[in-house]
Amino acid sequence: MSPRTRAAAQAGILVLVLALLVVVFPRAYGFVEMAARELRYFWWLILLVLLAGWLIWGLGRKPRS
Repeated sequence: MSPRTRAAAQAGILVLVLALLVVVFPRAYGFVEMAARELRYFWWLILLVLLAGWLIWGLGRKPRS
């Protein structure tokens, strides 16, 4: 199996699993949709989390040679 075929299969399986979860747990999907709408008001929180991740894992790395 080529890497491209494997990646396509993994993406297809992920989409199927997500669709199955939406069908099985519709209230959870509603919660996720509401949370996504509310995130536009908390964009600064997302930026702070990304900055913290960069500081923790990215800042102290040695440059590749």
